[in-house]
Amino acid sequence: MVGIGFRKDFATEMLENPVLHPAFIEVAPENWIGIGGYWKKQLRRALERYPLFTHGLSLSIGSPDELDIDFLRKIKQFLQETNAQLYSEHLSYSKCDNAHLYDLLPIPFTGDAVKHVAARIRTVQEVLERKMAIEIVSYYTPVAPEMSELQFINAILQEADCDLLLDVNNIYVNAFNHQYDARQFIDQLPLERVAYIHMAGHEQVSPDLIIDTHGEAIIDPVYELFGHAMEQLGRDVPVLLERDFNIPALHLLQTEMERLQAIKSAALKPAAYAVA
Repeated sequence: MVGIGFRKDFATEMLENPVLHPAFIEVAPENWIGIGGYWKKQLRRALERYPLFTHGLSLSIGSPDELDIDFLRKIKQFLQETNAQLYSEHLSYSKCDNAHLYDLLPIPFTGDAVKHVAARIRTVQEVLERKMAIEIVSYYTPVAPEMSELQFINAILQEADCDLLLDVNNIYVNAFNHQYDARQFIDQLPLERVAYIHMAGHEQVSPDLIIDTHGEAIIDPVYELFGHAMEQLGRDVPVLLERDFNIPALHLLQTEMERLQAIKSAALKPAAYAVA
């Protein structure tokens, strides 16, 4: 199944014109909790048609600040009321000294950070009474690393016993910017923990720098990396098309979703054997 991020920029058009045919939609809970009026009705209309996946923005799982338990309880209520099938968040932080920084900042790749973040993920899962999927984020410089990015991610997943959101575009962006092999990176992840995949576009701003924007169409090398990931997974996993800016005509988003489904189907198709 391939879904799409339910954005207010095109929500009304999507609900009134049968151009997009996602298998599910995704929203950020904090953008919809407590909302009323017109947009509450639009969300209800969407939920009558599509299953819901959720992807948080402001949990700040890597922050030194204490977890906001009241916020988590609101998330839990939203997940229950909308029958959300999955909750995911970013392996990053966005709050420090109670100041929201409105960005997804990289967590230092250190042993202390592994213990800190894994304990917080376990607390989140206890409060929500469900597993969460944690997303590998794009980053542009490591912060005082004691271990590799791969060692850090794998240690978090093991100690927290959480699921993995495999953002294929983020891995492509990081591999390009930090000069490593994206396929080898994927191959060394605990793929049995992958519960969800994100796909998006990015912008190359210089010969050696890509910025993760979600504002462009997916490029061919990212599609190819997605095909590799699906072959390595060998099982069906929900896939989301993210598009947050420069929203194109909806039929173009539908074309992207259809290409993702075709790649996934081809990767999971049983091998044909010659018969003597």
